[in-house]
Amino acid sequence: MGDSSAEDGAEDVVKKCSEVEPANHGSDSGSETLFFAETIMRYRSKRYKADAQKAVKEPLNLDEAIKKLKTFASTKFDQTVECVMQLGIDPKQADQMVRGAVSLPHGIGKARRVIAFCDDSEVEAARNAGAIEAGCDELIKKVSDGWLDFDVAIASPKVMGKVGKLGRILGPQGKMPSPKNGTVTNDVVTAVKEFSAGKVEYRNDAGGNVHAVVGKLSFDNEKLKENVLAFIDHIKRNKPVGAKGTFLKKIFLTATMSPSVQVDLGSV
Repeated sequence: MGDSSAEDGAEDVVKKCSEVEPANHGSDSGSETLFFAETIMRYRSKRYKADAQKAVKEPLNLDEAIKKLKTFASTKFDQTVECVMQLGIDPKQADQMVRGAVSLPHGIGKARRVIAFCDDSEVEAARNAGAIEAGCDELIKKVSDGWLDFDVAIASPKVMGKVGKLGRILGPQGKMPSPKNGTVTNDVVTAVKEFSAGKVEYRNDAGGNVHAVVGKLSFDNEKLKENVLAFIDHIKRNKPVGAKGTFLKKIFLTATMSPSVQVDLGSV
């Protein structure tokens, strides 16, 4: 089994494990967790297992965490770096949801394919701003017929009444325009420019974690650091009013094919 298939297998196991609810929180739950961890490691590639041996358990300051991430075995492609934060929120409470979008100072190292649902009067400007497709009725039909070759959909409030019927198609893919993440806006041109340049969307998961791409492994350490700090500061500033107690619990950095590195909260 090659590295790619091994990683895919591990992802399947992680998904299955996450769906299992321990029967209780006694001694059995600890053995179940250990079993899950051992099962996942059996599916990991040799390269990943070698990197795992070099991983450190204690949190590192942000500078050292970035350096550590770059010591893991290289791959044939430029890996994507993500920042993952465990937040002190209750995801089941609507007033504690964490969702939005942020522009990072150095982008994410990848242009994003953006479409714009807008009036005919805005089509040319949206395309000049970077939209690969723009329009209303014809674009809605194209998407409704199954075309989904884009990363982000921007929409003017004027046409959301028509775009709404695409919810069953775009919703499950996380591409449905929403005012909460800035993809429904009166300023379609600016939104197209920002998201095309790599503006990052985020949304907490069922476990109260939020994560986002913060760049590529090839980025200079200082640029990665500035992107990570920008994302963390943005999340801190957008703490839900309903969240009580410690908001930022843990922070991790991880690359596409590497183990994660925990970041010392005191360094951010």
